[in-house]
Amino acid sequence: MSTRIDRAFEAVRRELFVPEEMRPFSKLDRPLPIGFGQTISQPTTVRLMLEWLDPKQGDHILDVGSGSGWTTALLSKLAGPNGRVEAVELVPELLAFGKENCERFGIGNVFFHPAEKVLGFAGGAPYDRILVSASAETFPPELMDQLRLGGKLVLPIGNDIWEAEKTGARGEYRLERHPGFVFVPLLRKT
Repeated sequence: MSTRIDRAFEAVRRELFVPEEMRPFSKLDRPLPIGFGQTISQPTTVRLMLEWLDPKQGDHILDVGSGSGWTTALLSKLAGPNGRVEAVELVPELLAFGKENCERFGIGNVFFHPAEKVLGFAGGAPYDRILVSASAETFPPELMDQLRLGGKLVLPIGNDIWEAEKTGARGEYRLERHPGFVFVPLLRKT
């Protein structure tokens, strides 16, 4: 998997997904501001999240909190031409920024959606994989409802990143916790 992730990182250059004034800092392994109180995550954290998510060729993936579109583009590369990525963002300006970045990159298997009251994008469910790039306060059951049986969800809660694999049709899942991370809060539509 890491070889596929390495190739995706080489193809999807982070500096093309940050505001112009942040480009000189884009090779640093740290989060960078992208406006509206949001950040693009540090590369090491994104790499770990993608390894834990383990996206496959042909997967249908949901990217919650798509921001500048960088993780969306990485997921697009990992899902391949037969895969599909639904990107959801609450901040309209970031939704437009991420969409423009992916279009400029020539990505054709990504579809952007404004965030709705229900977390995620139920209109595209079920998903093989769901990635959340901001910290939730609690485990969001509405995302598990959008996950296919056997599918995987990776999301931050507080200072931990959680892997959740859906193991049963009635909401049973296997959890694994990875402590020691910091994320901006997950914004929800009210």
